[in-house]
Amino acid sequence: MVLGHSELRKLIKTRNLIEGLSKRELENPEGCVFDLRLDKVFELKGKAFIGGEERQTPETIEVATFNAKETRSFIFRPGQYYLVKTIEKINLPEDIAAIFKPRTTTFRCGLVLRSGIANPGFSGPLYFGLKNEGRIPVEVEMGARFASVIFLEVKGQPVHKYRGQWQGGRDHTGGREKQI
Repeated sequence: MVLGHSELRKLIKTRNLIEGLSKRELENPEGCVFDLRLDKVFELKGKAFIGGEERQTPETIEVATFNAKETRSFIFRPGQYYLVKTIEKINLPEDIAAIFKPRTTTFRCGLVLRSGIANPGFSGPLYFGLKNEGRIPVEVEMGARFASVIFLEVKGQPVHKYRGQWQGGRDHTGGREKQI
């Protein structure tokens, strides 16, 4: 079941479900989602490996960051893939999962959001892939809303909480590591 804003507000107060929401999202949200804002943009370098037991993600180079005191933008170049981080952080209890979708203005401009699911028990900042699959450069103001989060109730016990190495948030592995 998708959770609505009245239930989400309760979970924000009692379980700190999501941190860093904008005033707009807290006071006047739309639909059944909260919108997420762009905090950091990273380019990837180095090498990557995905194995059965080990993995290595590329190193990251921070190329843009949000600063509430000044307006800054970043230009997403056609054909380029970026790792991005949100301003908001989530703290999921064992009965709530989250999925992520792009805002329609994001894909109308040619930007494609690459995301996954946040499993029950995950806590930390959110990282996504963002690729400009269009033919034109797209300028995005840092701090702009670009993605939405949908919270879902998880039924059935036991729930197997997230136990992965991305807990708490990080942007890359820092070398090859054994998967949990």
